[in-house]
Amino acid sequence: MAMTTNLKDLVLAEARAAGFDAARVTRPDAIDPSTGHRLAEFLNEGRHGDMQWMATTAERRRHPGNMWPDTRSIVMLGMNYAPTGDPLAVLREPGRAAISCYAQCADYHDVVRAGLKRVAGSLARVSGADVKIFVDTAPLMEKPVAAAAGLGWQGKHTNLVSRRFGSWLFLGAILTTAELEPDPPEADHCGTCSRCLDICPTRAFPRPYQLDARRCIAYLTIEHKGHIPAEFRRPIGNRVFGCDDCLAVCPWNKFAQAARLTKLKALPATASPPLAELLALDDAGFRRRFARTPVKRTGRDRVVRNALIAAGNSGDATLLPAVERLLQDPSALVRAMAVWALRRLADPERAARLQAQHAPTEPDQQVRTEWASPATSA
Repeated sequence: MAMTTNLKDLVLAEARAAGFDAARVTRPDAIDPSTGHRLAEFLNEGRHGDMQWMATTAERRRHPGNMWPDTRSIVMLGMNYAPTGDPLAVLREPGRAAISCYAQCADYHDVVRAGLKRVAGSLARVSGADVKIFVDTAPLMEKPVAAAAGLGWQGKHTNLVSRRFGSWLFLGAILTTAELEPDPPEADHCGTCSRCLDICPTRAFPRPYQLDARRCIAYLTIEHKGHIPAEFRRPIGNRVFGCDDCLAVCPWNKFAQAARLTKLKALPATASPPLAELLALDDAGFRRRFARTPVKRTGRDRVVRNALIAAGNSGDATLLPAVERLLQDPSALVRAMAVWALRRLADPERAARLQAQHAPTEPDQQVRTEWASPATSA
């Protein structure tokens, strides 16, 4: 026991030095046995939308032991990325883009992975044990594992909630063959609170602790590769990349201090940029602007698609010239939402003139459908 205790102390100290704000240990068999059932239900009901990778890796996701049968301990680590101000304040500025807090800083995959390598390397050198690291790109359900380790609990919005950091933790995991003393799980402290459910603009939570990604603005603006259904466009408002609403209203956030790592503080390029700047981006400009952030992984076309929805919701007619230019964009995703934004911002005569100019030669069926839709549906 002395060896495992000393080894665990080393891991915790190294985690703090590597930039992690929370570190706990669990075992593979400590995971809530209902986790696999909940995943199967989520997938069977199609609530994962077009995230097919979730279905193809489902068997490995069901239990952390399926990832690596030799695992004896799991070190769960969290990095605090709490913002300095109110992340929902930008929603009152319709001419600016709301970008989720997690995406306003350096790509957390890179930051967390670097920290995990440092901690795992120290653990391997001292113990001789094998180690494997995982960020959320791997088929490991890190939130149930973090809950089992006592890092927090899965709130009614399905995200991890911590008594110290609220809803603002990036998670990483180290699976190891070393025997480390496990920590107890954290109890659910949501109580009767339903703030995260009540604030959702698109009603993406069919029940507490369940998410329908197909209705989630974060999914629609980041993961969804197709055209965003009309019913969600107005509720999206000016949310161009992700949605912080359910996270930001969690009462436990009041205990969180702002992120301590410089790399997890907002970058100027992503801190509520004007919609006009996003609408003007070509692919090269997009890659330059968002090169170090998670936004880059979604790509220019989807981000401009989202910015056009925000433009249509803004009521700002000064954005019309930028919107009109995008009626001829190479991307059908962009052209379709340019039509929608145009019909929200332009007077009927101007919209009709542009329809007569562009609709007859439009090659994409979805864009033609947008042109043909009644103006009242915009």
